[in-house]
Amino acid sequence: MPDKPSVLFVCVHNAGRSQMAAGWLSHLAGDAVEVRSAGSEPEDRVNPSAVRAMAEVGIDIAGQQPKVLTPEAVQASDVVITMGCGDACPVFPGKRYLDWKLDDPAGKDVDAVRPIRDEIRRRVEVLLRELVPAGGA
Repeated sequence: MPDKPSVLFVCVHNAGRSQMAAGWLSHLAGDAVEVRSAGSEPEDRVNPSAVRAMAEVGIDIAGQQPKVLTPEAVQASDVVITMGCGDACPVFPGKRYLDWKLDDPAGKDVDAVRPIRDEIRRRVEVLLRELVPAGGA
């Protein structure tokens, strides 16, 4: 299905914000949107507080593995959403770029991660309405 939109979420460590955003979009869009995530300096594992916060809302990101950001991943995506990766994200013409200013959940407990998780959900819902109008997901 060549007209299926694709989204890449990028943060530095690909262990918190981008993983939660990818989890939300995959959960809410089903297979109507292709979802990727990556980081400019990926960690060894997903942030345990992010995993717990997402599990509380029924989304399992425990099996995800942080991935390194590649130019190919950017080039293959229609929308690239950065979350504090600075200038590390390559820019290609014709892509839609958004920068979401969100607190970094690194080193925070699950109580501090919940508001970040909820704000990410709000933004993902808005994005999904733009990508797949009229409940196409």
